[in-house]
Amino acid sequence: MKYLSILTALLISTAAWSQEFIADVHSSTLKWNAKKVTGEHYGQVKLKEGKLVIRDGMIAGGNFVIDMESITNEDLESPEWNKKLIDHLKSDDFFTVGTYKVALLSNLKSEKFQNNKAKVTADLTIKGITHPISFEVVKNGNTYSSKITVDRTLYNVRYGSGKFFEGLGDKMIYDEFTIEVKLVVK
Repeated sequence: MKYLSILTALLISTAAWSQEFIADVHSSTLKWNAKKVTGEHYGQVKLKEGKLVIRDGMIAGGNFVIDMESITNEDLESPEWNKKLIDHLKSDDFFTVGTYKVALLSNLKSEKFQNNKAKVTADLTIKGITHPISFEVVKNGNTYSSKITVDRTLYNVRYGSGKFFEGLGDKMIYDEFTIEVKLVVK
């Protein structure tokens, strides 16, 4: 009986020590930006669901599902060119959205927040391929902001990459793109 009381006290103290927050998918934003030799494209993609675990002033866990079918473009005003770009991004040349409808950011862990900032490590899965990634997060109330840089070639997104194709000239697309994250939790 004594051991059961100790175990119960330990479980209660651990539960109070950790907090799990659910992502507010309607208030959160994911803005992408990709550059090429002759310019850039940018838009958004929606967060489908997610949760964040905070323990002892650190991110101790978290998993986020990104809806790749929701990708939009915001820099092309022509509906025809906008649709062409979105269709191309969803194609096998880029994200193969017909097969890989979601991307995942999982296994989040951070150092202790200092001045509302912390370095985070996580696993990013795109097109079924997972690689570790690191980035800085800034906490402001129930909002966590970050700018994540992704090397698309690690996820077999090679279209227009100078690493894999020669003679692209001004058709070359840079290998890294960014995702500006504003995660709101409740």
